[in-house]
Amino acid sequence: MTFAPPLSDRPLPFRWQTRVLLWLYGLAWHLMLPVFLLFLWRRGRKEPLYRQHWGERFGRVVTALQRPVWVHSASMGELRGAAPLIRALLAQGYPVLVSTLTPAGRTAAHTLFADDMAAGRLQVCFVPLELGWAVRRFVAHTRPRAALMTEIDTWPVLLSSIRRCGVPLGMANAQYPRKSIERDQRVAWGFRADIFRAYQLVMCKSETHARRFRAVGCERVEVVGETRFDLPPSPAHLAAGETLLQPWNLATGVAGGRPVLCFASAIVGEDEPFIDAIHRVRQGVADAGLPPLLVVYVPRSPQRFDTVADLLTGAGLRVSRRSRDLDPQLKPLHHAPAMDGIDVLLGDSLGEMYFYLALSQVVVVGASFVPMGAHNVIEPLALRKPVMVGPSIWGIEYPGVEALEAGVLQQHTDIPSLARALTELLTSPQRQAQATAGAEAFYAEHGGSTRRHMAVLQPWLEACA
Repeated sequence: MTFAPPLSDRPLPFRWQTRVLLWLYGLAWHLMLPVFLLFLWRRGRKEPLYRQHWGERFGRVVTALQRPVWVHSASMGELRGAAPLIRALLAQGYPVLVSTLTPAGRTAAHTLFADDMAAGRLQVCFVPLELGWAVRRFVAHTRPRAALMTEIDTWPVLLSSIRRCGVPLGMANAQYPRKSIERDQRVAWGFRADIFRAYQLVMCKSETHARRFRAVGCERVEVVGETRFDLPPSPAHLAAGETLLQPWNLATGVAGGRPVLCFASAIVGEDEPFIDAIHRVRQGVADAGLPPLLVVYVPRSPQRFDTVADLLTGAGLRVSRRSRDLDPQLKPLHHAPAMDGIDVLLGDSLGEMYFYLALSQVVVVGASFVPMGAHNVIEPLALRKPVMVGPSIWGIEYPGVEALEAGVLQQHTDIPSLARALTELLTSPQRQAQATAGAEAFYAEHGGSTRRHMAVLQPWLEACA
């Protein structure tokens, strides 16, 4: 017999304007559904998983998990950030159903939790589309104890349908950037801001974010930090980085070794400026009498790997590609060029960021020199690497603001300023040592978020039984 979830006996805490817009939004989704499905099909040309598991998109999920905690992480980055919390839930005996929006997120989940999946403690699926009946079917098939979104999630139909089904709804690693709340309160009678009131428990990264969630009327808000600080770096990736550097005397701190600079998660609009920075830093390093600069360049999107390779080669740089020149264990293949004969190692792979960071002495994080708010700076800080970003960091307000105040994060308004700072750091062992010590202290101060999450979450989950 199919389980029929009870309707919540408490009305959704939305204003009447939000209820009207929610109905119109749901209608629009039904009308535009063929267009969206065509979009998924086209995306499937390059990422075949977009063309698979379509039943899950409509709520058809078969599971043997008994009353799992449903954890939704939209992307690969969010999923990796939530991994310590998911492991803590599993350690406490809770079965976990992980949903994601993208193929990259699904693939990352399979990699991170392969053993738990094999043991029947965890299952991975795609999140249902913004169709009320699809979400209700998903809940009926999976019978979650509670639903836990991560980072920031305001899919109106998803959240309101979860609450209407009587499923307790919370958010972990929660953030509400200033740019987002200003937009949400201004547009469409504050529709998106009002949707946040569907959450019954919000566990925030910082007090700044907590104030914003309270301001839009969230029921319960706690400050617990970010679980990315508890994500252990991959020992295999760190070892592979050290092994790759040693034969060419490139390891950090080795006298006469090449300076190594990483551009991490670069996105569209940043490649040309970053190539300009590379040329400037190369010249600065040469003027200081050091061996030639080695650049590790990691694009954010797999769809751009070939394009970025062409841009780097077209700029006169000698490029080695991870996908072509390194084996699955990250060791050079027999045909690979010698590391001391290349200018750029292109990181055209997924899930190996710690390897690329381990190679480097300083890291520039992308999506910050375009108005996209910057990507994750916690991973390089975890390896005690000095980090630099551009003017746009609204997406990493935590820990960006705190890291700037602590001096472990540098922010630059333009490429010439960035290049000067990179050159100064790469040519000064003393500055590198100071930056490393600062990053180590900062990282230690902000750890322990998983424990704080669980201290709040576990009593709440037990009350949901």
